[in-house]
Amino acid sequence: AWYVPCLASLETLQELCRKENLRCKSIGITNKSLKSYEVEYLCDYKVEEGKAYYLVKWKGWPESSNTWEPRKHLNCPLLLQNFLRDKNEYLSRGREGKALKVRNHVKALKPAIADYIVKKAKQRIALQRWKEELNRKKNHKAMILVENTVDLEGPPIDFYYINEYKPAPGINVLNGITTGCECADCPAEKCCPKEAGFILAYNKRKKLKIQPGLPIYECNSYCRCGPDCPNRIVQKGTPYSLCIFRTSNGRGWGVKTLQKIKTNSFVMEYVGEVITSEEAERRGQLYDNQGNTYLFDLDYDSDEFTVDAARYGNVSHFVNHSCDPNLQVFNVFIDNLDLRLPRIALFSTRTIKAGEELTFDYQMKGSIDLTSDSAEGLSPSKKRIRTVCKCGAVCCRGYLN
Repeated sequence: AWYVPCLASLETLQELCRKENLRCKSIGITNKSLKSYEVEYLCDYKVEEGKAYYLVKWKGWPESSNTWEPRKHLNCPLLLQNFLRDKNEYLSRGREGKALKVRNHVKALKPAIADYIVKKAKQRIALQRWKEELNRKKNHKAMILVENTVDLEGPPIDFYYINEYKPAPGINVLNGITTGCECADCPAEKCCPKEAGFILAYNKRKKLKIQPGLPIYECNSYCRCGPDCPNRIVQKGTPYSLCIFRTSNGRGWGVKTLQKIKTNSFVMEYVGEVITSEEAERRGQLYDNQGNTYLFDLDYDSDEFTVDAARYGNVSHFVNHSCDPNLQVFNVFIDNLDLRLPRIALFSTRTIKAGEELTFDYQMKGSIDLTSDSAEGLSPSKKRIRTVCKCGAVCCRGYLN
């Protein structure tokens, strides 16, 4: 026998069970709960004979089961607060006139306002589910939040969260490590960076101390040192709680930090599908027509492979470009010493305040010398169609490419 994951949400399955009067203990529909009612969100408002009524969408029930309920029956202060805020938000944007309309002694919201309120409620639920999904899948302790106070856009379609590279068939991203350092207290003379011919990348405070363009060699799974080793930073994942938020100037989604980040601190990895450069060229042609791309060349040593974060990625998928960025890219080697396949880590270039958006330069200009061979290994794939830059920096170049 073989199985495929169900694409329907739990609420949808519950609605089907209730509609067909079926019990299913595994999804919470039992004899006791078959007729239970919980407010999922409020859809509309009216006043009849001096009494206020709200149209209620019941959780786990189809919309055909929505009912008008008097205010005194509702014990959902947060949902009432959301309803009022969404109504006022719509009116403040000048899309409609007055919220209440008198006709035959009945006061009611205009249909356009009620429609907006329902869309916002559905969006809020979808974003909450997406946030929960992201936090289930992540492999680090810090939280991921989601926020959209700008428009009605919901979670991205056809995007799958991953924590590490997803190699295409025939590509091995775990290759080349057979031994590790024997240090009891890293770093020692024979620690991993020195064995590779480079200096330790971090200082005693676990902050980056090397210049852009130089590689980072961290201790690996064969090393004698433990998880508290000062040379294990990137492999532990992001230590900061981050928020994926909707930008207000047409740049789509962005990422901001919820905590202060000090200079030269590791923030996140850039992950996605690892594909050949030939496949990247093919996909790039398609992405050009869409006006965006998430292709990042792994050309530290050669130009054989590319990371594509369009469908598979982590929080870095949503990090926007800036001509004056606060993040810098570094090549990292841990459990793979293949110079063609470095891991891509983003470190802070300065102190970043809580609430500030995180950005990096898609061309990697400004903080590194692009004329050097090592710097070429950090540049994203070149786009074929010029894209207008909306970063707003004083030094903005006008285009992303």
